[in-house]
Amino acid sequence: MNASVIVRRLAALSGASAVTAGAYGAHGFKNTDPDDYQIMIFETANKYHFYHSLALLGAAHCGKPALAGTLLIAGMGMFCGSLYHQAMTKDPALRKVAPIGGMALIAGWVAMVL
Repeated sequence: MNASVIVRRLAALSGASAVTAGAYGAHGFKNTDPDDYQIMIFETANKYHFYHSLALLGAAHCGKPALAGTLLIAGMGMFCGSLYHQAMTKDPALRKVAPIGGMALIAGWVAMVL
């Protein structure tokens, strides 16, 4: 199986997990104040998760799908994962991982140029 197929399948799984997380956010925070900081953090994580799941589909068709896909997946894990964690646990311990994940997301987009 080549890298393009793997990245495309990972994009599908990532998209499915973004929908699942979005549903959790819509129902799990149901009795919470809509202006609550936790909800805003969760929505940011979910938005970036969706956008970069779609970016993975593009990465599957670029010149270096393994590189672009790896960077995007790592970035989503670090950026979105740390925000999801903070929103769901109120624990900011992983907050410093988010900027590293953001840089990986940027690098993933740049890698699609290659």
